[in-house]
Amino acid sequence: MAARQVSRESVLVMLRAIASTTCRCPAHSHFNGSCTHLSPGERVVPQRTSVTKSKSAEDKEYAIEMAGCSLRYGEGVTNEVGMDFANLGVKKLCVMTDTNLAKLPAVKKAIESLNRSKISFEVYDKVRVEPTDKSFGDAIDFAKRGVFDSYLAIGGGSVIDTCKVANLYASKPDAEFLDYVNAPIGKNLPIMHPLKPFVAVPTTSGTGSETTGIAVFDFEDLKFKTGIVGRPMRPMLGLIDPHHTLTMPERVVVNSGFDVLCHALESFTAIPYNERSPRPANPKDRPTYQGSNPISDIWARQALRILGTYFRRAVYDADDIEARSAMHLASSFAGMGFGNAGVHLCHGLSYAISGNVKTYVCKDYENHHPVVPHGLSVVLTAPAVFKYTYPLCPDRHLEAAQLLGTDTSGVRREDAGLVLSDTVKQFMYDLKVDNGLKAIGLRSDDISKLVRGTIPQERVTKLSPRPVVEEDLARLFEESMSVF
Repeated sequence: MAARQVSRESVLVMLRAIASTTCRCPAHSHFNGSCTHLSPGERVVPQRTSVTKSKSAEDKEYAIEMAGCSLRYGEGVTNEVGMDFANLGVKKLCVMTDTNLAKLPAVKKAIESLNRSKISFEVYDKVRVEPTDKSFGDAIDFAKRGVFDSYLAIGGGSVIDTCKVANLYASKPDAEFLDYVNAPIGKNLPIMHPLKPFVAVPTTSGTGSETTGIAVFDFEDLKFKTGIVGRPMRPMLGLIDPHHTLTMPERVVVNSGFDVLCHALESFTAIPYNERSPRPANPKDRPTYQGSNPISDIWARQALRILGTYFRRAVYDADDIEARSAMHLASSFAGMGFGNAGVHLCHGLSYAISGNVKTYVCKDYENHHPVVPHGLSVVLTAPAVFKYTYPLCPDRHLEAAQLLGTDTSGVRREDAGLVLSDTVKQFMYDLKVDNGLKAIGLRSDDISKLVRGTIPQERVTKLSPRPVVEEDLARLFEESMSVF
């Protein structure tokens, strides 16, 4: 790969340093002081404001910054993509997809549109489902060789994320790969150079990647996921065409739908933006993931309402265009929410789960390698997570359960975690999700590795409303070995 990589040994040194620090809680920093860790079953229901404050209010964040891309929604909008690039005056377009999608109507319709508008393009169809640092490298090399002046991604989150990264590094050919990778694995440098115009056509209803400046990948040698985050990577336009959802197989609808569900739940229950600290000295340093906030809440609530109404219908009736259209919108809505608020423990735990896959292959996925689909890796710990996080925001947990269709009238606040956990479990049961981590090949003996893989995910775990230490992570993994 042309973008040079730091050696595996140097990365491992960083991880050992992280694991040996005095405070081993990857979430403490955002609470400005000490915190109480409740033991399993403890029923105390503190309010967010009860956390001990050791710093002045002046250190806390006081603002949110909402960023988003343009979205165009409608059946058949893919037919307009050629005109979009013609309007930009592009000379050479890079089209990215995967080998399976290259045979399906979404790519064919897009290419027909490009040909009608006489757009010169090259197709890269080697995107890996659940990309890795190595697969990113191959796409980056292709983009650099092609010297493209614009990009089009047609696919799910794996395709869109790969295209984001190819655009990022091809636009700055001298960058090293780890320059923009999240700390502590990479240098987490801010993206200061201009990127090329980029349009995304999502074909799944899950990642919301068409709305975010986030790209996630498996770091193969370290056996966990990490990512690259920066607003400049966000597509300039997302074309939300419900026609493309009609070719989604059942398990893809299920797993991508659970990604939407966890995006909405995690962003809605994340630490509030004005409890995050320290406040950046310069607004350009304000993080992409800012904590729950009034604007992201609007998107999360609406996504949860749609899930409660349409998720099951979209799975079991491939011809239900109303349900699949609604889920396609819910994916973008949740993306607008979590793309600014962030996610927390379900996603933080999932990155180690994905990185430690052994032999699991999911039905309906045309893979030539073991892989746990992202949405599945996220939802398997969700019941345990929301039982754990509820004490700091029980009302939000209850509201989320109600939005998903659960009758919460008469439910006590101290039962909020159990109610939301059971709500998620019911969806999982109804949609025939694998029964926990054991069902995908993980065992209790793997928990220490899973914990080690979660510790570096501070970018998301620190947004949990309730902090975690290693013992908490171990209990969450153990409780998730079986769900039902």
